[in-house]
Amino acid sequence: MKLATIKDGSRDGRLVVVSRDLTQMTDAAFLARTLQAALDDWARVAPHLATLAQSLETGAVPAERFHEHDAASPLPRAYQWIEAATDAAGPDDGPELRQGASDAILGPREPILAADEAWGIDLGGGIAVITGDVPMGAEPAQAREAIRLVMLVNAVALRGSADSPAGTDGRLGAASPTFSPVAVTPDELGEAWDGGRLGGTLCVDLNGKPLGRVDAGIGTRFDFPALVARAARTRRLTAGTIVGSGTVADQPEGGQGASIEAGGSGHSSLAGLRRAEAAGGADPRTPLLGFGDTVRIEMLDERRHSIFGAIEQSVESV
Repeated sequence: MKLATIKDGSRDGRLVVVSRDLTQMTDAAFLARTLQAALDDWARVAPHLATLAQSLETGAVPAERFHEHDAASPLPRAYQWIEAATDAAGPDDGPELRQGASDAILGPREPILAADEAWGIDLGGGIAVITGDVPMGAEPAQAREAIRLVMLVNAVALRGSADSPAGTDGRLGAASPTFSPVAVTPDELGEAWDGGRLGGTLCVDLNGKPLGRVDAGIGTRFDFPALVARAARTRRLTAGTIVGSGTVADQPEGGQGASIEAGGSGHSSLAGLRRAEAAGGADPRTPLLGFGDTVRIEMLDERRHSIFGAIEQSVESV
């Protein structure tokens, strides 16, 4: 099933079930007012949501048009947002994780705001999952069972200079992430979801032109059970925790990959493109994001239909 949160003037919005083709929706607030409420009572609520989703497909329940621009983030605020550090590993070669801001998650059509382009604004196309409760010390198999929903993410990074609010590594003053309009249960993804990774081409556009067309199934270094288990190694995770793959990369083992213009799969971040440009010893020629730039992130199924809806954002001055 596919779930979304519709803006209704409240902080956490209203939960709806969305049709597979993303054209229709039906109210689910009588089952759970918000997605967080559904996650908190997933064992009881999820079967009823699945029945509602099937009824929506057959026209057996009242429906209205689903407009992506009316959607907030599936979780407008979340208990945790944890992301894998791209091309980095911990001391035991497991994933290195970074904790980001999740108290005010951007909607899929909300602008990326910054006070200064010198903050070094970068996009970061990736995949994310929402978990149920995960006990401390969970093994990957146990972590896999706790994955409730899958989304796309634009994990905006601030790569500015040492005197910018972003610091030099993008962790201080980090920007809020943005997630796709729709969150999807793993069973709905069919063979594209192998239990740990989502296969399929992540389409990343910058200013209307292709920047990346990377297969997410091979472009993520660690699978999600490993990431979730790593996050739960020293603490329990509560339902509604979001874990991100890190930027989907053409060469997850450290290679730089080729741009689309050069016949490659391109990149899901400008940092990746700039590293590729610098690989031959030259200075990177592509700038990071500036005011007025636009970003679009989407994934299509085999029939060229959008699976999660699209993240579409402009970069604007505060």
